[in-house]
Amino acid sequence: MSLLHHDVPGEPFGLLSHFRSELYACLTARADALFELTDAVLCADGPVKTLVGLALAAEHRRGHGALYAGLNQGQLDVGRLRRALVSVPLPKAADGRLVLAVDVSPWLRPDADTAPDWCFCHTYGYGENKHLMIPGWPYSVVAALETGRTSWTAVLDTVRLLPGADVAAVTTAQIREGVERLITAGQWAPGDPHILIVVDAGYDAPRLAHLLADLPIEILGRTRSDRVMRRPAPSREAFHQEHPDGGRPPKHGGEFVFGQPESWGDAQVVTVTGTRLYGKATARAWDRLHSRLTRRAAWIDHTAELPIIEGTVIRLQVEHLPSGAGPKPLWLWWSRTGATAADVDRCWQAFLRRFDVEHTFRMMKQTLGWTAPRLRSPEAADRWTWLIAAAYTQLRLARPLVRDLRHPWEKPAPLERLTPARVRRGFRNLRPTTASPARAPKPSRPGPGRPPGSKNRRPASRHDVGRVLTTGQPFQRPTHHKVGTKPRRTAESG
Repeated sequence: MSLLHHDVPGEPFGLLSHFRSELYACLTARADALFELTDAVLCADGPVKTLVGLALAAEHRRGHGALYAGLNQGQLDVGRLRRALVSVPLPKAADGRLVLAVDVSPWLRPDADTAPDWCFCHTYGYGENKHLMIPGWPYSVVAALETGRTSWTAVLDTVRLLPGADVAAVTTAQIREGVERLITAGQWAPGDPHILIVVDAGYDAPRLAHLLADLPIEILGRTRSDRVMRRPAPSREAFHQEHPDGGRPPKHGGEFVFGQPESWGDAQVVTVTGTRLYGKATARAWDRLHSRLTRRAAWIDHTAELPIIEGTVIRLQVEHLPSGAGPKPLWLWWSRTGATAADVDRCWQAFLRRFDVEHTFRMMKQTLGWTAPRLRSPEAADRWTWLIAAAYTQLRLARPLVRDLRHPWEKPAPLERLTPARVRRGFRNLRPTTASPARAPKPSRPGPGRPPGSKNRRPASRHDVGRVLTTGQPFQRPTHHKVGTKPRRTAESG
């Protein structure tokens, strides 16, 4: 492989070297230790199991004391790093559209009594409909999605959720600031297709669409199968013809009950697509449906008249699932109206790509060791999280540059089809040719430490786990996982 033109900004080597230099500039204290720690994550043999084990990597030229001092006492310019993450080339859909996924991934710390700001995190256990609440640090992550069969995403932002935080408010601010950075970086310009934001059922998609209506975005979210939406209210002429005696015109039309097919009526758009994994996929769309809002939960502090947030409801039914389980219909809500057949297919295909974020979380946790360290300070956890995001970005930029160092039992793959784990195997050979601004360590002698046999006279403080979830609501079993529940006829914060 030729290593020429690695200083040209538009070339792959130039992009990777420029990002590495920008990452070093973002480290404002203990920069050398933090930068070499990131290189150790990328070049270590096998998955990262412990934090101190990275001190044994050849790329980490400092001792284990500098490693911990960098995380605990280092400083990171988060704003500049966020701008650097959106300035690199980002994946786009076939029509040139940016597709962003927002999801929460927990850093579970069930035994960390001395770690502050921890709260209960929702996790899935083994077995059907098994839900567990485990203490930890939840992080909200925004990532750009690729098209086609891939396990790659582009991590753009991460925010740690505090106990009692309103997830919808945090997500709204995170999306707004992220879109503004994308526009400033030139990733979106007037005339380009609107940015598509994909969220799961835990988010209130209509509320996000209402709060972010001034941005060039579209919201696509999964909706629970027990929802009830309303059709548009009849016009005044039609109402007066039906009620000649007068009266107050209704604000909402008839009900659209997800669990009652007789209430659906004829779909405005029906598409049938053949897929490799799911067989025949049938999508039906109904236009101009909205939730009936009430002044409680997320809308309790809304002083003005409650809005009517219309959108398109899409029902996706596949022929079979890869796991062999019986397929269940998937309900989606899109913040636009007047959907065409192309819009419907684009929406449900983009939502299926949202699950690529799970591959990114698994790569960051199981291979890069995101949740491996047992850090006490949440600020140190934030620094480590940003270093992992920067390391993953370097792997994505190195995709066209590394050699495929495959195992004997693995099949050869073209460079564009390499997984993040296989790119990481070849990053050690690529690293010496890229920018490495970290300075050589100075000779030093470790401190004496605490004398043997002496007691710790400054024990760490204990912190109770936050009893309020990040949704602001006490935990209860989701209604769509209970048997015999009635449809939800009002919209609340999900």
